Amino acid sequence: MLIHSATQLLTLAGGPQRGRDLGRLGIIEDGAVLIRDEKIAAVGTSAELRAAYPHEPRLDADGCVVMPGFVDPHTHLIWAGDRAAEFEMKMAGAHYLDILASGGGILSTVRATRTASIETLIAQARSRLFRMFSHGTTTVEAKTGYGLQTATELRLLKALLLLEEESRLDIAITFLGAHAIAPEYKDNPQGYTDLVCETMLPILRQWWETHAPERRLPFVDVFCENKAFTLPQSRQILQTAQQLGFPLKIHADEFDNLGGASLAVELGAASADHLVKTSDADIAALGASDTVAVSLPCTPFGLAECHYTPAQKLLDANALFALATDCNPGTAWNESMQFVIALACRSMKLTPAQAIAAATINSAHAIRMADKVGSLEPGKQADILLLSVPDYRHLGYRFGTNLVKQVIKKGRVYSVDVGYYRTA
Repeated sequence: MLIHSATQLLTLAGGPQRGRDLGRLGIIEDGAVLIRDEKIAAVGTSAELRAAYPHEPRLDADGCVVMPGFVDPHTHLIWAGDRAAEFEMKMAGAHYLDILASGGGILSTVRATRTASIETLIAQARSRLFRMFSHGTTTVEAKTGYGLQTATELRLLKALLLLEEESRLDIAITFLGAHAIAPEYKDNPQGYTDLVCETMLPILRQWWETHAPERRLPFVDVFCENKAFTLPQSRQILQTAQQLGFPLKIHADEFDNLGGASLAVELGAASADHLVKTSDADIAALGASDTVAVSLPCTPFGLAECHYTPAQKLLDANALFALATDCNPGTAWNESMQFVIALACRSMKLTPAQAIAAATINSAHAIRMADKVGSLEPGKQADILLLSVPDYRHLGYRFGTNLVKQVIKKGRVYSVDVGYYRTA
């Protein structure tokens, strides 16, 4: 299929973008892209590709921006229940960590998730995936973390594998058994840390080799924060995971600067995420590394807080910067990367071009999939969006609406029709 006559074809070619280089969209005016066997075969102007492939079936993108599908590199996709009551508490002045310490927050979702059947978990996550896809996300990272016990964490992993089998999206899986201290270990956080290291991670490695031997190992993540896991405990978990061969991620500096970002750099983690309270020293470390700084602006927005990731400092430090939804039941129940882009432009003063690059090629690198998705280049997967606007700057400029007209996933076209997707 030849997609032609795009007002702007955003290729995002050339790999992940560092520092002030962020925002290279690789725009081709009146652009075209050729798809063969689920992959991109060629990009160029419409005149060039029409002449080279005169008999190819065509899709007219007249009046549309054509760009890569969004990559959402940080979500807590799979859980049961909701926390609407706690939202009201937070709006009345309660702090997130205080709610967590009193048995709410993550722990209330843990209780609901532990008792939910795998069928219920899949059904609820399926609807979230559907909304993500309808708003242009074609690849998503999804974490466990609402089990905090071996059996439930493995059930969440199984559910994610089953969801990817049935879903249109590619799902990069992360094990987050260290999301919070399990309630059974409330007074013994080191005991739970030891359980993660000595029991959960070795069992995970064996389980994965049995249930998903053809897939790469999942990431292992840890919530490095006061009232969660200390820096030494985070190091213990990540080093144990690394010794078992797992790639690494970390939640760091959402509420306090404990040094988690520098730990991520030291251990070669794929990303350090949140980064609201990150120190200048940690920012410098990120800037000198291949660890992606993933910002989650929906989280402070969801908490009605005014402090966001210091994006401009990270760009000045030459860091790799990406964006994600942090879709979760407590602080950021949002499935739209379009809203993330709009929020990032306002809260962190990114340009639309920078935010788009951070939500595509750089976010793909945050889950180590930039060789496959995140840009429109020959050989990459044909994950493509047609936007119902003539200029890319409408992303960021507009919010609260869906600008996606069609989603192309692995070369197959899906069109928006009254809020749901059907094959075009």
